[in-house]
Amino acid sequence: MLLEKIEQVNDIKKIDKKDWNALAEEIRQFLIEKISVTGGHLGANLGTVELTMALHLALDLPEDKIIWDVGHQSYTHKLLTGRREGFDTLRQFHGMSGFPKRKESICDTFDTGHSSTSISAGLGLVKARDLLGEKRTIVSVIGDGSLTGGMAYEALNNAAKLETNYIIILNDNNMSISENVGGVSKYLNNIRTATGYLDLKEGIYNMLKGAPGGDSMVSTIRRTKSSFKQLVIPGMFFEDMGITYLGPVDGHDIQRLVRVIRDARRVRGAVLIHVMTQKGKGYGPAERHPARFHGAEPFDIATGIPSHPKTVPNYTDVFSTVMCKLGARDEKIVAITAAMADGTGLKRFHNMYPERFFDVGIAEQHAVTFAAGLAVGGLKPIVAIYSSFLQRAYDQILHDVCIQNLPVVFAVDRAGLVGSDGETHQGIFDLSYLSGIPNMHVCAPKNKWELSDMMKFAVALGAPIAVRYPRGEAYAGLREFREPIELGKAEWICREDEIALFAVGSMVRIAEEVRDRLHELGHHASLINARFVKPFDAQAVLEACGSHEMIVTMEENVSCGGYGEKVLDCMEQNGKKNQFLNISIPDRFVEHGSVSRLLAELGMDADSITARILERRGEG
Repeated sequence: MLLEKIEQVNDIKKIDKKDWNALAEEIRQFLIEKISVTGGHLGANLGTVELTMALHLALDLPEDKIIWDVGHQSYTHKLLTGRREGFDTLRQFHGMSGFPKRKESICDTFDTGHSSTSISAGLGLVKARDLLGEKRTIVSVIGDGSLTGGMAYEALNNAAKLETNYIIILNDNNMSISENVGGVSKYLNNIRTATGYLDLKEGIYNMLKGAPGGDSMVSTIRRTKSSFKQLVIPGMFFEDMGITYLGPVDGHDIQRLVRVIRDARRVRGAVLIHVMTQKGKGYGPAERHPARFHGAEPFDIATGIPSHPKTVPNYTDVFSTVMCKLGARDEKIVAITAAMADGTGLKRFHNMYPERFFDVGIAEQHAVTFAAGLAVGGLKPIVAIYSSFLQRAYDQILHDVCIQNLPVVFAVDRAGLVGSDGETHQGIFDLSYLSGIPNMHVCAPKNKWELSDMMKFAVALGAPIAVRYPRGEAYAGLREFREPIELGKAEWICREDEIALFAVGSMVRIAEEVRDRLHELGHHASLINARFVKPFDAQAVLEACGSHEMIVTMEENVSCGGYGEKVLDCMEQNGKKNQFLNISIPDRFVEHGSVSRLLAELGMDADSITARILERRGEG
């Protein structure tokens, strides 16, 4: 086994050149076997095996630095830096992260998790290197999907002015999470198909490099914006900016990749290597269904079918169904997402109403302001984005939607703890960052029936509103409690006395369990479904204060700026002295692990909450 010879960084350089391809296949087989058990990002990693090997062969880590955009394609990098054993606990609590982590290895240069950041970070490292008089090579690896994010272009614009070496590798697999869209994808496709020019260029460069002074001539030619090049490859966008362009290069040809990376190290300035890869390469199911294997659950290797198939709908499925029904009833309803048609459940809406569906690429800021424009134009936009990705559009929500009080509905998927993707993906801030904006309304459903009702209410409201719902199985309990949605009104599910449990969204299910445990211990408890975090039901809080000794709030959000703070503020302003307990996420980032394990660790599962209530009441 060649892979067993890789025990630490740079061990790959001991592998004979003739065995490189065999090592690549061993790595692929290893990744397939491990991820089939733990789950993880399979397609992107299978596509970048040879590219990662070439980087490790051409560079000197950890002196040289690699920044992985998003970072979900860094599994081979982890293998080549001595973390083979870590794959048994991949994305598990206290186990190895599925993304680069500086605390995990000196070879992980920059913590990532969201897209379009690698060029900015790389440029910062370049400037730090130059100011400190260092000689290391800095490489940023960015996917073509990430080039749909505006931050990448801000960084490219800045990088074009460099007079020292900086390598950007464009990993072009024609995919992000969903299929790429827009002008960037079309432009790159033009480059891919311009084979006549590329063959001619390759022949000329090879001939010149063998002649005296050839390297200098090649460098000059590459920087020349010849009219011929402009005609054959429309735009030559990167070179027009002042960035040397090399490629396209076969991303599965290790020797050629090593050669071009070494060539790129000699360029004085920013140089972009355009590498063509195949997402899911080497595993048939992932090649045929790359979106499905972007973030795979454990699966059967022979078939690619999930080991634990979904038997009940999740919240995204419910949202998908509701969207299709809303679209059928109202031709003014339009849907917007940011490269997440599959992940947000909008693919069915797209299939049914293609002219009313807009995937803007990995561009959350644009998505929100685009939706604002649609609203001004008389339509009813629904923006579906994951909670942690929506953070990137905070300014647009505030300035372009809420100041104008526009009727934009935000379907905030993956709200709360999401589990195995860790700190960068936990949706634990949205109640805080959304409820602090004037004109914004924020609500959360207790079950799948209420999600449907809230979406209908949101569309009819005619004002900015966010409906936030969690990842995972949609709760089907409490179906008999389905009072009509009223703006800013909570729902009393059970009325007793002693302890009032106010729960937001996903926490209603846990609050039910807490109430049952309290009953078993001889305590009375009311259960209130908060429904709205903004405007929240102050009347319900004050009513509970009058008939209960203790008020407990429960939310899957950080405590700072959350629902519990609003309830406590209401109590203090009205002179209420009831016992109070806020069950929420402490002021810290939450690592990866299953949601159930994280809830227990945070003291937010039913057993922990019951114990905390009893302790607060002096019975613990």
